[in-house]
Amino acid sequence: MKRKLTILETISITSMLFGLFFGAGNLIFPAYMGQSAGANVWHALLGFLITGVGMPLLAVISLGLTGSKGLLDMSSRISKPFGYFFTCALYLTIGPFFACPRCITVPFEVGIKRLVPSSVNEHISLLIFSLIFFGLILYFSLRPGKILVWIGKILNPIFIIVLGILVITALVHPAGSISSFTPLSNYQGGALSQGVLDGYNTMDTLAGLAFGIIVVDVIKKLGIEKDDDVAKSTVKAGLFSCLFMAFIYILVALAGAASRGYAAESDNGGAVLYSIANHYFPSFGPILLAAIVFFACLKTIIGLVTSCATTFSEMFPKFLSYNKWVVLFSSITFAIANVGLTSIIQISLPVLMMLYPLAITLTLLTLGSRIFGHHQEIGIPVMTSVFISSIFDLIRALPASWISAIHAERMIQFLEAYLPFYKIGFGWICPAALGLLIGFSILLVQKVSQKSLKVSHKGGMPQRPLVR
Repeated sequence: MKRKLTILETISITSMLFGLFFGAGNLIFPAYMGQSAGANVWHALLGFLITGVGMPLLAVISLGLTGSKGLLDMSSRISKPFGYFFTCALYLTIGPFFACPRCITVPFEVGIKRLVPSSVNEHISLLIFSLIFFGLILYFSLRPGKILVWIGKILNPIFIIVLGILVITALVHPAGSISSFTPLSNYQGGALSQGVLDGYNTMDTLAGLAFGIIVVDVIKKLGIEKDDDVAKSTVKAGLFSCLFMAFIYILVALAGAASRGYAAESDNGGAVLYSIANHYFPSFGPILLAAIVFFACLKTIIGLVTSCATTFSEMFPKFLSYNKWVVLFSSITFAIANVGLTSIIQISLPVLMMLYPLAITLTLLTLGSRIFGHHQEIGIPVMTSVFISSIFDLIRALPASWISAIHAERMIQFLEAYLPFYKIGFGWICPAALGLLIGFSILLVQKVSQKSLKVSHKGGMPQRPLVR
């Protein structure tokens, strides 16, 4: 029986997992962060790597070490209803409702849109581009057995080569010293905490939980059968892919910081990347950037649709087959993508701010279960506390007009004043600690009652009086 992967197999799976993780958002956010942070780029990077790399790595490790078959298996250890709710919410968020449409609109906005003549209607251009993407999604996702080849051996290497041309050129020929660029806005005094929040936007902690099912499935198809061996291979692939991802983040952020030497302050990371490409490759920079973002998004969206369809076909086997789920999710993605990038980001951010605390807490609880066991007495109060607090995070992230419509201004002001860390986006930390305290208290009471019950049994059963 095969116990471990070969070196080439490990490299292929590492490449595949990196390819699944690294989409357009993973390029845009560190580039913008780097330009905004300027001289404080290393502080911002440290925070970014905590949530953008550290947490996704822990998510993959938690799936591997517990031998979970996927997110549903892992989250159902809290409770079965929570498992179904969280699994559906997470996959729909990083799948057809938000992340997948973003994977279509980002390459259009950043690259393709700039190459289309101004005389062509923008909505028609987006419709045609999303239709092409729709066809590619269907072609690759309907062949899930080939995902290691498509992403790990073909699309991801092409992406790395094209990205390397741009980033290495920018770093080898800097236009100034990064230390001389003054940090902007939130990066002046709190670059570290802002970097942590920027790492949220990559969605990679959620992706780490979602893509675990693909990694486990591929490893098993390569001949690894024992759960412990599958776990070791999963953890190894997760470690290598996240380390490589951290390396790319550093390069992109530094290139973004260096762009201050020749480019004006930008409103988003896509504009930063365009400035870099246009500065170093004036003749074909936009085409190079379009290719980078196109391949980044294509490989990620294939993984997202594949993992969503796989999970839902296993959760609801009597409802739709895998192929039908692929068609459904691809169709929803196509429809929402044509709403436009701005609307997608506006709606998705609040949902992310609700799901991210749940994902982080579930990951930490799963890893901690190796110490204190899988006790629902701990898991349920912790996740309940975090879920309630995350609703307030969702409300705070809503557009200002929506907050006014539901008259939530006073509530937000109250929480910012009295709930620690809420103002900087981490209001769920204290409720999680409170839930943990409640959980341990419940366990302690149970142990004391069980011990007293044992003592009473040792004293013997009371004798029944003799009946004459």
